[in-house]
Amino acid sequence: MPNSVNAKKRLRQSHERRLVNRSARSTMRGQVKKVRVAIAAGDVETSEAAFKTVQKTLDKAASSHLIHANAAARTKSRLTAAIKKVKAAKAGA
Repeated sequence: MPNSVNAKKRLRQSHERRLVNRSARSTMRGQVKKVRVAIAAGDVETSEAAFKTVQKTLDKAASSHLIHANAAARTKSRLTAAIKKVKAAKAGA
């Protein structure tokens, strides 16, 4: 239990930051999942549209140190590769 005024303030700030970070992380994961579901369904248009929003979300998360910059880049790269693979399968079929 914090005793000093500044320790109490830091506790309040950390609680608020935790809620904001949890919300942002949850939103980010949900958007990534939406892209992966569209890819699994073979829906190229939906996956590309959802990927555009995911890109922005991942970049924001990386810039605010919610996730590591390399993790954001890796996720974007893997999603792009998966979308290209679905697109190629549609073109070949």
